[in-house]
Amino acid sequence: MNRDALQSALAQDGCISARAALAELEAGADFEVFLNQTASAQQLWDIWSWRYEVMLDTGVTPRPGLAEATTKLQAAGTARVYMATITGSQRRFILVLSEDLAQCVACW
Repeated sequence: MNRDALQSALAQDGCISARAALAELEAGADFEVFLNQTASAQQLWDIWSWRYEVMLDTGVTPRPGLAEATTKLQAAGTARVYMATITGSQRRFILVLSEDLAQCVACW
């Protein structure tokens, strides 16, 4: 996946985290898309919703966008997805991309 395709996928997602990730990517941030395996959005929801709840229970401030991302992962159900990261000057973003890599399913 090239930078332009990732920018296009992020541009379709209107959430605050996706817009911030897109700005970092446009500013030249490094990115990596993990194409070696897919997972179901449900599997990622199981993991990240649990982590989110633990953060809330222990008083840890969740990453910006994590609450919205878990909702989006749950809505995506059993769809196959890829994970990616963008490492910018301000922060590191985690992205979940659709199986065809054309859409950002969730970003935090």
